[in-house]
Amino acid sequence: MATIPVFGVPHYYHLTAIRESIPLVFVHGWLLSHRYWQPVIDQLSPSHTCLVYDLRGFGESRYELDRFQPGVPAAAEALGASVSPYGLGAYARDLAALLEQLALGPVWLVGHSLGGSIALWMAHCYPQQVQGVVCLNAGGGIYLEREFQRFRQAGQYIVGWRRPWLRHTLLPLLLTRMMVHRPLDYAWGRDRCLDLLQADGAAALGALLESTTEAEVHLLPQIVAALEQPIYFVAGCQDQVMNPRYVNHLAGYQKHVQARQSPVIEIQNCGHLAMVEQPQVVAKILQDILITAQKPES
Repeated sequence: MATIPVFGVPHYYHLTAIRESIPLVFVHGWLLSHRYWQPVIDQLSPSHTCLVYDLRGFGESRYELDRFQPGVPAAAEALGASVSPYGLGAYARDLAALLEQLALGPVWLVGHSLGGSIALWMAHCYPQQVQGVVCLNAGGGIYLEREFQRFRQAGQYIVGWRRPWLRHTLLPLLLTRMMVHRPLDYAWGRDRCLDLLQADGAAALGALLESTTEAEVHLLPQIVAALEQPIYFVAGCQDQVMNPRYVNHLAGYQKHVQARQSPVIEIQNCGHLAMVEQPQVVAKILQDILITAQKPES
């Protein structure tokens, strides 16, 4: 297992063989880890450099808060973003430092769910390091108070009732069916259970609560509208966590949306975990995006 210190916190990462093509950096979502990207990386790594890592406090990047050197990018502070160590700006700062230490960039970011929001913030705060962004099962920009209150309460409950013995119950089997269109293999349910139990409690709650405030939700459209880099949004047609209409809403703020037929690429028979439900489709979409990005503008 490879780790590298980022602001006092050892971060797990895996970097595939260096290729001539633009590097791809994958950012996982809430209560997940690097491992969910592996089916897509298996498809892409023969021709693309791929970096996957665990967000601070998730997966193998567990930490003690008193060792962390807090801070947020100046560009995030200028927008009035959260200065919490669990805010989107702070996680974007982590990623920028990680890329700098690995001497990797500029890159394309591929972010899933919460990871998509972090990728957008990273592109805004550190534009010189980011060539483009792909948001997978990620959208938003609309603050619906009741829905967000329910979402936060559910998340707090999930984090609060975690116990080690849950891995020996039916929970892994239940997790093969949650948030997906069709049940996953049991191994994925086991991995999801492990990531749920391993996540640092403060980071899990902090990332959830800081990213779902009214102020943070309303900042996302501003970020998308201001970005000069190309942004692509990919949605699962059966996603019950991030409904495609919310993905379309955020995608509609892009500057150059009129250049393509649709602001959102939709995947049929797919729920919220597109990278494990439809890895071959996701890999093909990413390959097509990179080919399009390399074509000279007419």
